[in-house]
Amino acid sequence: MTLTKPPHHTIPSERTMERRSIEWVPNEERRGTLKSVGAVWFVSNINLTAMATGTAALAVGGGLMWTVIATVLGSLFGTFFMAFHSTQGPQLGLPQLVQSRPQFGYLGAAVTVFVAALINYVAFNTSDALLSGAATHLLFNIPERVGYVIAAVAAAVLALFGYHWIHKINRWLAIPLIIVMVALTGAAFSNTQLSASLWDLGTFNGAAFMTVFVIMAGFQLGWAPYVSDYSRYLPATVGVRASFWWTYLPSGISGIWVFVLGAVMSAAAPKADPVTAFLTAASVYGPVFGWLAIAALLVGLLSVMGINQYGGSLTIISILDSFRPVKPTLKIRAITVGIMFVLIFGISQAVGLDNFNTFYGNVLVFIAYVFTPWTAINLIDYFFVRRGKYVIAEIFKPNGIYGRWGWRGTTAYLVGIAVMVPFMVTTPFTGFIAAAWGGVDYSIFIGLPVAGVLYLVLTRSLDLAAEQRLVEAEGILTELH
Repeated sequence: MTLTKPPHHTIPSERTMERRSIEWVPNEERRGTLKSVGAVWFVSNINLTAMATGTAALAVGGGLMWTVIATVLGSLFGTFFMAFHSTQGPQLGLPQLVQSRPQFGYLGAAVTVFVAALINYVAFNTSDALLSGAATHLLFNIPERVGYVIAAVAAAVLALFGYHWIHKINRWLAIPLIIVMVALTGAAFSNTQLSASLWDLGTFNGAAFMTVFVIMAGFQLGWAPYVSDYSRYLPATVGVRASFWWTYLPSGISGIWVFVLGAVMSAAAPKADPVTAFLTAASVYGPVFGWLAIAALLVGLLSVMGINQYGGSLTIISILDSFRPVKPTLKIRAITVGIMFVLIFGISQAVGLDNFNTFYGNVLVFIAYVFTPWTAINLIDYFFVRRGKYVIAEIFKPNGIYGRWGWRGTTAYLVGIAVMVPFMVTTPFTGFIAAAWGGVDYSIFIGLPVAGVLYLVLTRSLDLAAEQRLVEAEGILTELH
């Protein structure tokens, strides 16, 4: 993989399709602002699927008020780690997954982290497919399959245009979607179907509370494997603190807002599917506003589907490149976007809208399990072991200094997962400790510190001084700001 300037030493225009995919972004191509990053992560939560996360949380059965409290706490927890991953983009100029090679190895990352990330993309976009089909059917009375195909094609076009257009579209959408959300909030809380009893705390259900916490943390942690993909074109001088807050606050605020709103609207129509529940709530202001609200949330969904198809494409390319070097062309991006399209269409047809809440709730829980130890390892390596200093060229070498199999990262990851298993609570499986404790899920609080501390201990044998000399010789990166 080349680290040189693009052909003819030209700087690509933001108006054209992105040429790069998984390779390092040279400093002369770095541009953009943190406000644009903020727009991406604010808008990415304002859509039908994110709102349906509140529906899935309420379906756990903990009552509306305890669901809201768990939603707020889980969202703040998951977004904290997601935002720290975002800070790696400007510093390294690399996609998030490629940056996992120093911890897991050139091949090791492909068969652990990359595969998990691909499952993440497929699961999220399957949920997006189900809701986009339902929304287009509701709005335009077309078959759900056709609606998904139309939505997926629109998202694929955005994914092909790439990074800069994703930022641009989300900047355009920010203000209109805020207006819609304000109006939806008024409609939801003025709904006469919301009885006063729904706002009573009632009996605390620890198992339901922690499941909702894990669901919300899982949603935000689901961004972690690719959050820095959307900050990697920022100048390397952008500081860690600034990029953290420009990710944490927009994503945390919009996430909590949307999740809570979804739960409230579903509480007023408990037997309806998510899209119908949202339409019913919005129609308090009349059928025209109901139609416009669902249409706006569908547009937001198209944007996030584009992000997922873009990220899924980069993940497939990363996996392929780990086994055989891939030339990162627009053609290979188009092929991998097509693969995502076909894969998701088939899975979404098998799942069906009627099973959405069960499918989506389990997806979020499993994402939290899979990425909790990874996020600990990746952030410990970046901030405490290598302190943001990597030999970029070696990341793209199969037999480079980071090795083909990173035994330290892989060991810490597997141990982290293993110690979580007894504490897990899912539909098909409950760990023996969780069962003894009344079905309360504490797994992420176990896996996070165990994986992080173990990795820190294992890396004490690294020759970081020798690696630092290679970093200085390469002369690409700036100090961690």
